[in-house]
Amino acid sequence: MEKWRWDRFFETFPFIWDGLLVTIQFTLLGSLVAYVLGLLFAVLRAMRIPVLDQMLWAFIEFVRSTPLLVQIFVLYWLVRPELLGGLSVDAQRLVVGVTALGVHYACYTAEVYRAGIDAVPATQWEAARALSLPRTRTWTDVILPQAVPRVLPALGNYTIAMLKEVPLLSSIVVLDMVYQVKTVYAASSGGAGPEAWFAVGLTFFALSYPCSILVRKVQSRVGAV
Repeated sequence: MEKWRWDRFFETFPFIWDGLLVTIQFTLLGSLVAYVLGLLFAVLRAMRIPVLDQMLWAFIEFVRSTPLLVQIFVLYWLVRPELLGGLSVDAQRLVVGVTALGVHYACYTAEVYRAGIDAVPATQWEAARALSLPRTRTWTDVILPQAVPRVLPALGNYTIAMLKEVPLLSSIVVLDMVYQVKTVYAASSGGAGPEAWFAVGLTFFALSYPCSILVRKVQSRVGAV
């Protein structure tokens, strides 16, 4: 068994830093897509529009039932640079990565939003109808302001989960922390080694643990309201 090498552990962090901003970038952009698209899915499904509701249900179930890694590869093969107006390969990877993460998690956040919408008392809908509020104002002024705060902790948990899924994008050469470390030590005997991967895991822990504390505080605050 090889001896633990502290020098390799500490020398890994500069390479981790090179991919840290990329990891955060994909997490934030993917979360934005997931939150907005998930809310759109939830509202459309709550409206019970014939055919569209069934199509959305089938799409959500399909995405939730297939691996994210497979979805990343399929999008990468389908979304070619020429389809993006001749943009660079880096731009293609950005679009594919953010889209894959965003759409995948939108199918989960949609169900979270639906739970929040269902938790709004029926009297709120009845009051809106009694006041003859248009459907748009009913959603924006009555239902969503009550539904969204209830689901913020769950949304936060999905953001943390997405952060830990970003390394899957290294499969399409997105220069995140995992790809940076794997590439740097590719020529070394035995690859990156446990010291380097422990450093990567420690960095993910340093990012996700404070976020989980924040989510718990939000959850307690929402529960107290």
